[in-house]
Amino acid sequence: MSAAAALDVYRLELSTKARNGVHFLAAATVVWLLIAGIWALPYSPTLKGLATFCAGCLVLPLAYLFGRLLGATWTVAGNPLQPLGLWLNFAQLFYFPVLIFMYMRAPQHFVMTYGIITGAHLFPFAWLYRTTAYAGAAGLIAAGCLVLELTAAPARPYLIPLFVALSLTGLVGLAYAAYRRNAARYRQAPAPATLAA
Repeated sequence: MSAAAALDVYRLELSTKARNGVHFLAAATVVWLLIAGIWALPYSPTLKGLATFCAGCLVLPLAYLFGRLLGATWTVAGNPLQPLGLWLNFAQLFYFPVLIFMYMRAPQHFVMTYGIITGAHLFPFAWLYRTTAYAGAAGLIAAGCLVLELTAAPARPYLIPLFVALSLTGLVGLAYAAYRRNAARYRQAPAPATLAA
């Protein structure tokens, strides 16, 4: 088996066993709905930004819960691409200095910035899980947050997190459908001996 074919099988395996990350997407959807509720409250943007940071801490426990319900595997032994998913999730943390700057200097734009970071970090998962919906959602969320901030959000800032939550809901459906297709392909694929073969 060529290295390219073996790589493709490893990607199919990740897509299948990790359920295309649907458990993380579902957790993020719940959290962004909570964030929409926070930004609908009559408090200062600074206080709402702090509450948003706190709400973000719920993603991992919720993802664990949804992962158990979906039967998703968190680690795929023997798959050399498995650590990449973790690295791609950690990559968004390097955008947090921008988020902290917005929180300290322009808290009214904090939720837009958080939404753009959330959307943009989804992009490389399109390749990892062989699911182009991730790329589409990344562009849609990032651009949509900006457009809403420039138009409707100054008076109704909760529209941005609500938009992110609705976009993630759509991505959950598309990613799950892609997982089913990839799982069927994975069952028919030969086992890769090694990437170097």
